[in-house]
Formats: sequence, C-alpha cells, structure tokens
Amino acid sequence: MNSKILKSYKAFLWIVLLSFSINGFSQQTERHYLSGTDSKNTVEWDFYCTEGKNSGVWTKIQVPSNWELQGFGNYNYGHDWKVNKKDIKNGNEHGLYKYKFDVPKDWKGKNIHIVFDGSMTDTEVKINGKPTGAVHQGAFNRFKYDISRLLIYGKQNLLEVDVAKRSSNNSVNKAEREADFWIFGGIYRPVFLEVKPSQHMKRVAIDAK
Repeated sequence: MNSKILKSYKAFLWIVLLSFSINGFSQQTERHYLSGTDSKNTVEWDFYCTEGKNSGVWTKIQVPSNWELQGFGNYNYGHDWKVNKKDIKNGNEHGLYKYKFDVPKDWKGKNIHIVFDGSMTDTEVKINGKPTGAVHQGAFNRFKYDISRLLIYGKQNLLEVDVAKRSSNNSVNKAEREADFWIFGGIYRPVFLEVKPSQHMKRVAIDAK
C-alpha cells in the first residue's frame, strides 16, 4: 500500500470515528405530538365553529381532521365561492381550537418550535395568549414557530389556533380555494413540538464541487 492510499485510508477512519463520537455525545431532536399522528390516531381538542352546522358553541373535535367531516360548518364546492359576482353566504367560517399541554422544567434553555404539517387555510397561532408570529397562509405546506420565549416551564400551557376556511390572500384563494373540488377547513395534518438543544445545526448542505 503506497503512502498516498494509506493517508486516504487513515483520513477515512478518522471521519468514521469522529461521526461515531458525535452521534454518541450529541443531543437528538425530540418530537412531542400535541395532536394525533393521522386520521386513525387522533387527539381531542376544544373546538368552536363560527358558522354552519354545530356552530356557536364550544365543543370537542378530533385533531387532525377537517371540521366538515366531523359534523361542523358548511359544505362548499370550489366553484361556489362566487355567485352572481358576490361571495356566497357562510363563505368564511373560522375554526377556533384550544389545547392545554405540559412543558417539563428541563426544557428551559432549549430551542422549541411548534410545527404544523398542514392546516386549511389561514392559520393564527397563540401560546398563553401571545401570538407566535405572522398568520400563516397556504394549506399544503409545513410551517413552524419558535415558541421558546412564550412557554411557562414546569407548568401547563395553552395553545390557541384560529383557522380561516378562506384566505385573506386572493392568490391563495385562486390557487387552492376556487377550483373543481370540495373546500374543507381545519387542522388536517399533525401538530407537534420540536425540541432541540440551544446550540444546533439549522441547515446542512453539500457543495458537489
């Protein structure tokens, strides 16, 4: 084995050993579900629908789900949004959600995000009565907020979510609300807490050059 190959072999071994040592001592990202994980495994949250069936009272709903399929609100078809150039009645229901969850004391000092895998459609999120950030628009992509500063550690915390069935953004409505399919509202994908060490990698990339 020539010296060049030997050096390359040693470098490879060092990389392997280093990766094992990092994995052995690094803290892993934790995921704690506040909702269920899918339509067959749900969690019950407090719920209030502003219009349509079973509206006007606080009750319970399974999360994740679409509220129409749980007996709330109105069924609307995409092409129904405009009738005689006017918005149809009951065109913008809101679903109001509440859920209480415990936060361990030993999470203090860590980086904690609340993650929504998908909700239809405009979504405003509060923790303990305080906004987590700007209203999210768009039903089909994951979004998250850093809630580390809003949490009460070692105690119970209150999550409040306001989901609007119709977006205040016309381009969002054109793209996903006014088409040839049924229009549903709700938190229809899982919600979870992502807990990371205070020092962590936000992004990793490879330069192929």
